[in-house]
Amino acid sequence: MKLYSVAAACLFAACLTPALHAADAARFDLIGPKIDVRITRGSTTLPIAQVPSLQAGDKIWVKADLPSTQSNHLLLIIAFLRGTTNEPPDNWFTLIDTWDKKNIEGTTIVVPQGAEEAIMFVAPQTGGDFKTLRSAVKTRPGLFIRADADLNEASFQQQRIEHYLAAMKGVSLDDPKAIQERSAKLAVTLALKPNADCFKQPVDQQVICLTQSSAPVLLDDGHGQTIAEALSNGPSSDFINQASYTAPAGGGLYSAYVGTIVDAIQLIASLRTAQYQYIPGLSFPEGQTLNLRLNMPPSFHKPQSVIVIGLPAIQKAILPPLKPHDPNQVACLLQPKMVLSLEGAPLVFATSFAHDLVLHLNRTGAVTDLPLEADPGSGGLVVAKEKKREPLKPNEPLKAAPTAAKSPAKIGASTDLTVTGTIRGYWGFDAFEGPTLTVQQVAGKEWKIVGNTQLLAGQDNKLTLTGNCTGCIQHIALSSEKAKDVDVTFKPDPDKDKKNTLALDVSLKTVQPGGYSLAIQQFGDANRDKVPLTAYTAGITVGDLKIHAGDNLATLSGEGLKNVSSVEIAKQTFTPASDSNDEILHLESKTGVSPAEGSEAIVKLKDGRTMNAKISASAARPSLKLVSIKSTPAEQPGALAVVLTNKSDIPLNGTVTFVVQTKDAFPRDEAIEVATANNAVHTKLSLADNTLVLQDANTAVAHLDPLKAFGQSAFGRLAIRPVQADGTTGEWIGLGTLVRTPKISAIHCTDANAPTCALNGDNLFLAQSFAAGKDFAKPTDVPTGFAESTFNVPTPTDGATLYLKLRDDPTNVATVTLPTPLHKPTEAAASSAPTAKPNPPAPPASTASAPANTATPSPTAAPSTPQ
Repeated sequence: MKLYSVAAACLFAACLTPALHAADAARFDLIGPKIDVRITRGSTTLPIAQVPSLQAGDKIWVKADLPSTQSNHLLLIIAFLRGTTNEPPDNWFTLIDTWDKKNIEGTTIVVPQGAEEAIMFVAPQTGGDFKTLRSAVKTRPGLFIRADADLNEASFQQQRIEHYLAAMKGVSLDDPKAIQERSAKLAVTLALKPNADCFKQPVDQQVICLTQSSAPVLLDDGHGQTIAEALSNGPSSDFINQASYTAPAGGGLYSAYVGTIVDAIQLIASLRTAQYQYIPGLSFPEGQTLNLRLNMPPSFHKPQSVIVIGLPAIQKAILPPLKPHDPNQVACLLQPKMVLSLEGAPLVFATSFAHDLVLHLNRTGAVTDLPLEADPGSGGLVVAKEKKREPLKPNEPLKAAPTAAKSPAKIGASTDLTVTGTIRGYWGFDAFEGPTLTVQQVAGKEWKIVGNTQLLAGQDNKLTLTGNCTGCIQHIALSSEKAKDVDVTFKPDPDKDKKNTLALDVSLKTVQPGGYSLAIQQFGDANRDKVPLTAYTAGITVGDLKIHAGDNLATLSGEGLKNVSSVEIAKQTFTPASDSNDEILHLESKTGVSPAEGSEAIVKLKDGRTMNAKISASAARPSLKLVSIKSTPAEQPGALAVVLTNKSDIPLNGTVTFVVQTKDAFPRDEAIEVATANNAVHTKLSLADNTLVLQDANTAVAHLDPLKAFGQSAFGRLAIRPVQADGTTGEWIGLGTLVRTPKISAIHCTDANAPTCALNGDNLFLAQSFAAGKDFAKPTDVPTGFAESTFNVPTPTDGATLYLKLRDDPTNVATVTLPTPLHKPTEAAASSAPTAKPNPPAPPASTASAPANTATPSPTAAPSTPQ
């Protein structure tokens, strides 16, 4: 006989007795003889593949389909059994000589009344063969009843598994999504549980793993006296948990025969006699042909082999308990391949027992019966575009269902959105009615996104879409005018109470924030419906917003705060200050507010969204009122006084006295912070260090030595603010501009008509420019980086006052006054006087006395008036 390699192997070692170890190593990979079988009930004939059970009075037509070169004579023996302790009569055994010409057209046998099981034997012709076999069955009928049941169950189980294997081998090896979807649908329809570990393998190894390296576990088939129930009462109850793979000879082939088939082998092998050894034959019906697979080659020498084959049980039909996979499912009549997702009866999808199925639409004015066919890989029954069925002879078959039009979208004229449809068909010879489902027959509409979920760019998102009917949605994409469409995964909402609702998985990892739309494509509709939506900036969170009562400043914490455009607090708009960052947002407004503690502020984002922030309101911040300020330059011996003409300028080299008042009593633990605008330098004044002195309960006098507090490099706008003991600060109040002045020791001029004079001193770089008049018509600029002690300046126009602008406040003018004004000489004196050399160097103060026209500070000169 021809060897036949199959994807299934046998794993026996842990289950069989030592006497059966030889059988353990064998696999059911040998093709046995083919036997054609048809069953006639009344006037209807069906092929064996469509017959789940027999009844008394059924006519069994049997014919051995042997090759013309068959040399060994084989016997076919049909036996009927009626109980484990009730041996059958002799006339319940039928012998068929397969080589006899009278049996070439087949033999018909009638199922006798009272029969409960039917079993078939294929045996070699020997002397006394028929009587010997009949005697063996009559002697031990219970063993053959159990063997018949086990063989049938094992065949059913293997058909489920092989449907899974065959369907998985057709999936692309590089498409993980398709692999998982196909496996999931097959698992539901065939009641299997594939090995989840296979999906952890590399993509190109997943299908191989699912079909050759691990076993799908068989689950309860949910059909009448279930396989699981039948197995749970005997040794084969371990089948469900023992399904596994083995690798005999390195093959790594699937073992579908771990429980029930082991029992069958044990049972049948125990019937071994001196003349015969019995071997099991698994049947895989296809049409009217029983295809047999054997686990060992038959022997034609003593003990000769007898193949034992299970036939359908003789019992009342148990109709398939089909049920919808999802009670809320809506099938789409516009879909070219409409799928009715069903479960609960795996033999509907693993065998041909269910046939001539139709979906009867409960409507008028159009086609009402649509032919269906089982498609476990699609997850249920699908509408067949064409229904073909060859009638069987000699009797007429069941009446075939009407043939559907090739395009399901044109099968009806009804304009109702949905109708109901009932599954009808035959289970063997018996008509049955399955579940009633909802069918959508026109395109849906009224789409909208529900819930408060917002799309966030840069991450995966979940949305919920509703409409008046979602059954005909073919494809959904995130669409925009500028970017490529992004596919959106969708499925019915897992909440069974939500009909016409889809759960969407939207990946926006490569999408920029902005306006988009959900483009919804439905079967049978060339246009796409669009639902506008916005992809917002991700990574934005807001924390608490802190503000003091009556304040116009607030602070918001969180993440991604650079995307905040404004915040509304107590109906007042606050905008971000320039010193804000992504985690701390400083806010300011023109008017102060006093929100309630725990109330909410409305945070408006640049992308148009709004978010709420909880307000943490504190007591009013401390406040001060500046009553007066007086700055006094320090006297510098040996130096000319630099007079600041602007009252807002505060000399660094001097003292500052200012007076402040508070509305309530000045707290004794409160300090006053003094700092430049950029906070480059700062100090605190307090009662404790005597830099603050209370004039009365509400008035304090502050004393500040800027040079001592800030150092020689301090300059810029100076401000003060109150600071409470807990660190709470008040608003800044401006004092003026802190400026540094150069130390001018002397100005040397030849005479009043000379163009320049030589100026001596220290830190001359603190001056930005000098001029002869206050209009600064022709200033002389001090170069950046100048560090000399002598600089040529314009001769004062009036002979007495030199004007300068300070580098720390170039908008205002300071002056230096010569103690002795310069006088222009007479014309005669001027003509006889020698020509003055320009810019004479100034003699050192320690070695040369000043000439009569040299301006030097008077030792008794009064200091300049404080500004």
